[in-house]
Amino acid sequence: MLPAIALRCHGGLTPQQCVEQAVAAERAGFSTVWFAENPFSRGAWPAAAACAVATHDIRIGLGVFNPYLRHPTLMAMEIAAFDELSEGRAVLGIGAGIPSRIKKTHAQTDRPIAAVRDAVTITRALLRGDTITYTGKAFSADGVRLDFPPRRADLPILTAAMGEQALRLCVEIADGVIISNLVPPAFTRRAVGIIREAAARAGRPAPREVVQYVPGAVREDGAEARRIAKRSVAAMLTAYATTASTATREAMSGYGRPDDVARAMERLGRGESPENAIDDRLLAEYAIAGTPDECLAQCRRYGDAGVTELAVGFIGERGAEDIARLGRVLG
Repeated sequence: MLPAIALRCHGGLTPQQCVEQAVAAERAGFSTVWFAENPFSRGAWPAAAACAVATHDIRIGLGVFNPYLRHPTLMAMEIAAFDELSEGRAVLGIGAGIPSRIKKTHAQTDRPIAAVRDAVTITRALLRGDTITYTGKAFSADGVRLDFPPRRADLPILTAAMGEQALRLCVEIADGVIISNLVPPAFTRRAVGIIREAAARAGRPAPREVVQYVPGAVREDGAEARRIAKRSVAAMLTAYATTASTATREAMSGYGRPDDVARAMERLGRGESPENAIDDRLLAEYAIAGTPDECLAQCRRYGDAGVTELAVGFIGERGAEDIARLGRVLG
């Protein structure tokens, strides 16, 4: 099963590069442009706003914002105005953020589940046009109401989730889940199973969207694409090993090919090149890379695991070209 294909933009791209890729993605028939935002990288709003003006039909998702950097009332203010700008194409993703970075500016980050619950509760109420008085374990609001009517009371809100508790919370409060980069399809299949089981126990439908981020390289020369992707995946694995949450690190290394991951990390630690440290089978657990047809087949693996939308972050300076190549085989 082929999931919808989306574009993931990140803080390493300038707003101008994001616009170029977003326009290419809309032309290629992609479903959404997602903007990842991490502390101390580029903020997402300038690029997202520019892309909203430069495109016409593609959804534009902010994923994810965290309530430590943006109080939930500010999230509601901004996403409601952005939904006006994009003429009803906005999607909001909320998560607790990268703990190691959040702690640099906020001492109290030890209740991530409560923080996400509070953020979604407050934001959703404000987007409905309600006046909200709410005292949460992490964030509160006292008699707050937006001064303007939001365009959509049902603007989709997704939550980022990796651990079991966060996945179950998604069932309670969100329209979907966002799963991080560098997570093998085997983990995603398990996560989707947890969500469906929690929904069945609660007697409610499972969240309709399962969005997964994945790096990608699409070339006519598949070997070239895999070389490029291995360099990127090696850098990400090394960084995530120290900065990611415990749940994310466990998902990275505990599913798919855990023994191969351990060997690859050991080789990278010894200074071996990514091409030697990461073989093609391991690469396929963490990226889509190859010819357009090969990448399309790899996308189907995620669909078979339960992903409804695969958001690809294209590696290197030729992202718009990669997007066009993949778009030609999407049909």
